[in-house]
Amino acid sequence: MRAAVLASILLVFAGQGCASEKPPLDPRGEPMEQLTIVTDSGRHTFWMEIADDAAERQRGLMFRPPLPDDQGMLFEYPEAAERAIWMRNTPSSLDVLYVRPDGQIISIARHTTPYSDTLQPSNGPASGIIELRAGRAEEIGAKPGDRVEHPHFGR
Repeated sequence: MRAAVLASILLVFAGQGCASEKPPLDPRGEPMEQLTIVTDSGRHTFWMEIADDAAERQRGLMFRPPLPDDQGMLFEYPEAAERAIWMRNTPSSLDVLYVRPDGQIISIARHTTPYSDTLQPSNGPASGIIELRAGRAEEIGAKPGDRVEHPHFGR
């Protein structure tokens, strides 16, 4: 009897744990997507807001508060090309990771300057750009050549 009660309690709590696995919502109310960066230090998973059209990519993280450690923005492009971003109207410093279509990180612009119009180039053809809180790339040990896992890459 005692074991059955304990098992029931554990099932209730396990079910609550699953509920917390729901993706957070982005500012538009859309579910965020998981993205994993694989580095020498391990697998690092983030919730990503997706910017996959011209208006969303242009707006990016302008006028937004600093990102939490486990969140970011993924800019998706239909083809690979030389890319660049600026920080106009972006109040927080970011780490910007440029990613090839196969998921390999090309380059990283670390600790970008808030509100700057200086372009941060990809230095190679990228089909994706990941923005994380400044310093986060270093914390997880991300470097060019590391891999990104997300359905957008490896198509």
